[in-house]
Amino acid sequence: MPRFAQLVIGPAGSGKSTYCSTMLQHLGSMNRSAQVVNLDPAAEHFDYPVMADIRELIQVDDVMEDPSLRFGPNGGLVFCMEYFANNFDWLGESLGHVEDDYILFDCPGQIELYTHLPVMKQLVEQLQQWEFRVCGVFLVDSQFMVETFKFISGVMAALSAMVVLEIPQINIMTKMDLLSPKAKKEIEKYLDPDMYSMMQDTSDNIRSKKFKKLTKAICGLIDDYSMVRFMPFDRTDEEGMNMVLQSIDFSIQYGEDLEFKEPKEVDEESADLNYDEIFQGKGDS
Repeated sequence: MPRFAQLVIGPAGSGKSTYCSTMLQHLGSMNRSAQVVNLDPAAEHFDYPVMADIRELIQVDDVMEDPSLRFGPNGGLVFCMEYFANNFDWLGESLGHVEDDYILFDCPGQIELYTHLPVMKQLVEQLQQWEFRVCGVFLVDSQFMVETFKFISGVMAALSAMVVLEIPQINIMTKMDLLSPKAKKEIEKYLDPDMYSMMQDTSDNIRSKKFKKLTKAICGLIDDYSMVRFMPFDRTDEEGMNMVLQSIDFSIQYGEDLEFKEPKEVDEESADLNYDEIFQGKGDS
């Protein structure tokens, strides 16, 4: 039996831990079993139970306080993740060997982990060796995506993670519940964007011809190949969360290998007796 995983990634402050907590509660309301693994060695607190916590293996604070290393916050986190990549046995022991697992991995917010460093790619390959079907869930703060150039920046970050990790990826705009009604209406055009029309609307703000040409090429890549689309995530909207979950489940083929439970067989004699009683009752009436 395969196992299933959501690799929850995205920039710092995009709402990864909140997403894991909300999705865990949503899965529980559907009577579906799920677990969360914290892979952020700099995490301070989270409001969900974890089946494994990377801070039991290594913490950023310990690395930064080591006089022989002298790392800052960013370098310390990268060091922690590289140390983690050399100790995947710890993760394997923590996950165990239960079949039909559904696990959310709450990952760090260092964007370089998903752009050019090999750590997350190595994690994906290791999970696949453990028979996990992995889906990347790339989160971007919807409050950040309210301008065309910021939107293009978010799309490029999502596309970079998609290329590096080489797994199915669902891109999500989080914190939709924090937007004003006006902002929600404004952001709808970014959920199913027409990149060429957006480019025309903002072309006057680009003075350099070279940058205008580059931006047009990027917009064409995004629009022509439909490579990146975002789904809204409102933690107060059950139907919206269902749509997100269905997209993720479809990408990793969750449910296709679940065993079919046949209906209980009914004894023929008791069935005949029940039918006789029914028809006899109708005849009396």
